[in-house]
Amino acid sequence: MEVNPIITTDNSLKKMEEERSESIMTKFLADLNITARKLLFRVISTGPIPQHIAFIMDGNRRFAKKWKLTEGGGHKAGFLSLMSVLKYCYEIGVKYVTVYAFSIDNFNRRPDEVQYVMDLMQEKIEGFMKELTIVNRYGVRVLFIGDLKRLYEPVRVAAEKAMEATANNTHTYLLVCVAYTSSHEIPRAIYESCEEKSGGTGVMINGNGSVNGDYSEEKSGGTGVMINGNGNVNGDYSNEDHEEGVKVVDIDKNMYMAVAPDPDILVRSSGETRLSNFLLWQTTNCVLYSPKALWPEMGLWQVVWAILKFQKHYKYLEKKKKQA
Repeated sequence: MEVNPIITTDNSLKKMEEERSESIMTKFLADLNITARKLLFRVISTGPIPQHIAFIMDGNRRFAKKWKLTEGGGHKAGFLSLMSVLKYCYEIGVKYVTVYAFSIDNFNRRPDEVQYVMDLMQEKIEGFMKELTIVNRYGVRVLFIGDLKRLYEPVRVAAEKAMEATANNTHTYLLVCVAYTSSHEIPRAIYESCEEKSGGTGVMINGNGSVNGDYSEEKSGGTGVMINGNGNVNGDYSNEDHEEGVKVVDIDKNMYMAVAPDPDILVRSSGETRLSNFLLWQTTNCVLYSPKALWPEMGLWQVVWAILKFQKHYKYLEKKKKQA
């Protein structure tokens, strides 16, 4: 049967018109969504905006199990959620965003599982650098925080490339904690502080938490440093100079996280309230928020509620900071 070319052309034109209408509607809804978000952020911005939000990205595996996804599907969904959360944070005026990507304790998992996570991390680092819309629009500088020497070489190389590629960006910051725990960060900072005070005369950290070294008058000039059982940091002040011992500010500046102010909000997805050895030193005066959403389900409203909670407690937190 011969096809009428006029009817065929007419059907093609109809299809094109429908696709055009759908495209216009999609663009209209997208523009409407952006406008509504801007209005929402403008209202929220009448109150104090946190400078730094930290996230414990919990629930990727449970999300994959919930939706019967293939292995790695939850982490891939979590990466998309991270991109959205970063966009919302930067749009509303948050300068620093920190995410807990990989704990030192995770190296104790099965070798094949660690390898899988390392491969996935390398993929996501390289994937993030391809998200030029976010990186360039918001001027994001990427910093990897932790004992990077522990990372597998391909991951470490990818991390170094990402930091180098964004080194000139200063508008916003993304801090990715990898091979990190507070129980590693804090003793390391104490060690570095004591080394500075003792002039590098060989400080060591004992199992009981004290930091000692060979601080004889001849070798250290009377600047020996140690930590007592009560947590006070003292030095040998028998010399005439009476050099000061290690102070909190000395430890602060030797922390991995010294590159950013302390978080104003710590968010852990999936409803869990554990800190999991994350930023224990830096979260003394910090709002803790635990939405029930799994990490891949995190989005605009979780960010908004976290900021509203911060604004609600802002005066109290500022008062506690001044008293510290």
